Amino acid sequence: MAKILICDDEPGLRKVLKRYAEFEGHKVLEAADGIEAIEVFKENEIDIIIMDIMMPELDGFSAVKEIRKKSEIPIIMLSARGEEYDKVLGFELGIDDYVVKPFSSKEVMLRVNAILKRVDRQESKTDKINNKDIFEREGLKADFSAYKVLVDGEEVSMAPKEYELLFFLIQNKNIAVTRETILSEVWGYDYMGDDRTLDTHMKLLRKSISPYGNLIKTIRGIGYRLDE
Repeated sequence: MAKILICDDEPGLRKVLKRYAEFEGHKVLEAADGIEAIEVFKENEIDIIIMDIMMPELDGFSAVKEIRKKSEIPIIMLSARGEEYDKVLGFELGIDDYVVKPFSSKEVMLRVNAILKRVDRQESKTDKINNKDIFEREGLKADFSAYKVLVDGEEVSMAPKEYELLFFLIQNKNIAVTRETILSEVWGYDYMGDDRTLDTHMKLLRKSISPYGNLIKTIRGIGYRLDE
């Protein structure tokens, strides 16, 4: 069972999502705007947040930015707009998923459960990581145990999903990994959203590790490969 914070200024939407979440055994806390969401987050042990973008008082982007200062908690962002700019901004802030309204509440819960399973799996893998697990290629260095990435000796700050993508590609270096495999292993489920989400994350990752972004090759019709 997980504790979920649902933040949306539409009471009806919160009610429907809460009903589905509680049916699956989760506990739900609610917030009607960004300020309330931050307050609830600070006062409770939350496992995952479902956050709307357009809200009074404080919008979802601003709320996520404040939460990210203290926590890497999984966040799914909801929006009535599907513009790529909004998605990129959300991913740069470190959200885990982006769902465009109108949506199926069942679909949202599938994503919630998949993310929670992925987090548990990653925590299990982290416990098994050897302190000597370090990847170095040219001026790019990735330290798995410290969860750090350095470019030409300088540590770079990336969104959680960028770290996960880079580490996954490193673990499968010199192998052409299919898009479906990446989505399944990094996102943790058979992806049901916009297929361009993966491409957007790859662009952000390449930008973060520039000038070594060219180590990540796009294999047309297949997926991606990181060359050692």
